[in-house]
This record gives sequence, C-alpha cells and structure tokens, in this order.
Amino acid sequence: MEGGILEIILVNAEGITHTNLVGEDDKAWWNEKFTFEHPWSDWKRLTHLKFKIMNTEFLSDGGFVGETIIHLGGIITEGSDRAFLEVKPAPYNVVLEDDTYRGQIKIGFKFIANVRMVREKVQYNYREELHS
Repeated sequence: MEGGILEIILVNAEGITHTNLVGEDDKAWWNEKFTFEHPWSDWKRLTHLKFKIMNTEFLSDGGFVGETIIHLGGIITEGSDRAFLEVKPAPYNVVLEDDTYRGQIKIGFKFIANVRMVREKVQYNYREELHS
C-alpha cells in the first residue's frame, strides 16, 4: 500500500502569555518532531492540523491558552506532485479564546510522498535535492 509521511517540527513559541513551560530547568521542550504515516485515501481527507496550547497548571480546569490551525492542502498536493516537499520552520499566529492574536509558534513541515507501507515497515522512495 502506498501513502505519504508528514513530519512536523515544533521549533519554539514567542509572546504567548498565561503559560507555564514544561521541561528541565524551566526550559520548554521544543524541537519536538511528530510523524504521521497514512495511505493516500487518508491524505485526501485530511484538511488541516490544529495545535492547541494549554496551561500545564490548569489542564483539567480550562487551561486553554490558544490555538493555531494550519491548512495542509497545498503541502500535500505539492508534496505529492514533487514526491518530497520541505517547508522551513515559519511562525504561525496563536488565536486566543476571544479570537484575538497573541504570540506565535514556529513550525516546519516535511512531506514525503510515494512511500510504500509494508507491515509496520516504511520504505522511502524519494530523491532529496539540495539547493545552495
């Protein structure tokens, strides 16, 4: 079965208020990488990713701080046409509960198309070109 892989790198956040950072020595855990592997039938139905930012002290009691929605249509379409697409990390606005903007999160993407998925083993079939 063929499909694609979307890798998301959450680089950092700036200007977001009402949050307590989780990590060692009061440093946030950033540079986290998330990988989603799906067959083509799933990618055709996925339209966006929603990142919700929560206050760690109030997770069970309304700890919502804000969210960012990123539409995937262009990333998936262009990535499948080229077989590989990388979007360098860029800032995305954080929308608060009252629909105002406060701060940004920096996120990067990599989409790898034409991946053959075989019993929990993924085989990459793309050529990455480096440009100076």
